[in-house]
Amino acid sequence: MKIYTRKGDKGKTGVFGGKRESKNGVRIECIGTLDEVNSTIGLLRVKLEAGHEWQNNLHKIQKDLMDMMSHLARPSDSNKENQNPRPTDGAEFCEQWIDELENALSSPSDYFLLPGGNEVSALCHVCRTQIRRGERTLISLAEEDPLCVEEYVIAYINRLSDLFFTLARAEMDKHGVAEEKWNLFLYKRKKKA
Repeated sequence: MKIYTRKGDKGKTGVFGGKRESKNGVRIECIGTLDEVNSTIGLLRVKLEAGHEWQNNLHKIQKDLMDMMSHLARPSDSNKENQNPRPTDGAEFCEQWIDELENALSSPSDYFLLPGGNEVSALCHVCRTQIRRGERTLISLAEEDPLCVEEYVIAYINRLSDLFFTLARAEMDKHGVAEEKWNLFLYKRKKKA
């Protein structure tokens, strides 16, 4: 079987149920952005040692993203049978990992940070920003096809960006790289005033 089908040459792509949708439509934009995230996580995993403590969790996230993309490729009026398992525990999974990482950090996060630090930390920030873009298009898709986007997907994607912010901080903390602080979080500024 050839990788190319020529079916997309006119700017349309197939989704579950047999429909063809524009490649610049919100569903395809959302799935494409999450695919970018998945690829960047793959690059991040390559930069880590094979036995690095993050490998298993990052691998789980990659598989969960594939499952979520599969669900998003099913318009609400398509056949929902034979779907992949839903990663409905994603937000909780992220929260547990964030809590573990934060408990090991030498200082709390009170500031907006300039992305960077070292290569792994910078890649975590790239993932974070791609996830935020994916979240924006996910919300647009939820408004366009509300029954297609289940609440667990929105919660998981929202929590993933928090997780990658924390992973960036954990990486810098582990290697003794100073954070480049920009501004105190707004709620922290109000407490000081």
